Amino acid sequence: MKPLQVSADTAVKLAESLGVPLEHLMHMPQHILMQKIAELAKEEAAKPASTEGEQE
Repeated sequence: MKPLQVSADTAVKLAESLGVPLEHLMHMPQHILMQKIAELAKEEAAKPASTEGEQE
C-alpha cells in the first residue's frame, strides 16, 4: 500500500484533528481515513452554532 497522496500541511492538520500520529495517518487505508473524516464532519455539524459571523 502506498502512502496517502496529500500535502504535508494537510497531513499534519488531519493527524492533529484525528488524534493519530502522522506516521499512522500516512499509512492508514484510504477507506478508513475517509470514514474518520466523515465522523469528524458529523461532529462539527452537530456542534451548536457559534457566534461566528454574527454582528450586533
